[in-house]
Amino acid sequence: MPMNLLHRWICNSAKWSATVEQQLLPWALDGVEFGTDVLEIGPGFGATTRVLVRRAPRLSVVEIDRDSAQRLHRTYGDSVEVVHADATAMPLPDQGFDTVVCFTMLHHVPTIEAQDRLLAEAFRVLRPGGQFAGCDSLTSRRFRMLHIGDICVTVPPESMAERLRKAGFDVQEVSVGRAGRSFRFRAVRP
Repeated sequence: MPMNLLHRWICNSAKWSATVEQQLLPWALDGVEFGTDVLEIGPGFGATTRVLVRRAPRLSVVEIDRDSAQRLHRTYGDSVEVVHADATAMPLPDQGFDTVVCFTMLHHVPTIEAQDRLLAEAFRVLRPGGQFAGCDSLTSRRFRMLHIGDICVTVPPESMAERLRKAGFDVQEVSVGRAGRSFRFRAVRP
């Protein structure tokens, strides 16, 4: 996993899980209707998956890190379909999901080009009318310190709408929130 030990410890902590459940996901998903089939890209240690599994009728996750994918499978068994794969080339069917989500993980995708392939894959696996939603972190001194030795390619929120359009989406929103530490996005496959 492209994260240093401190970063991994924080993302696997009870404090981060509580922040995800009480603050991050309510803000990132405010007004998002899931539909039946939901795909989460890049759940990592699963703090977001713990919340989504209670909300999504059918949840699938794609995780690139083998150890994390195995941990998610042990934790959720058959209640979540865990796919160990690179989200820039997902082994999933075209138009197989009503909703695709990803949270605080785009900056761990190693290049802008790979991030754009991930956005295109999210578009490909969404059904027409399906929604792509999520959030990512904004850069700051603290954020950069936390990511020393990590793969960290931040996504400027001012470029996100155009990148989503280039992938084929109709963009509903890209907005900064959470005290200026994060941005969220929502887009629809026409």
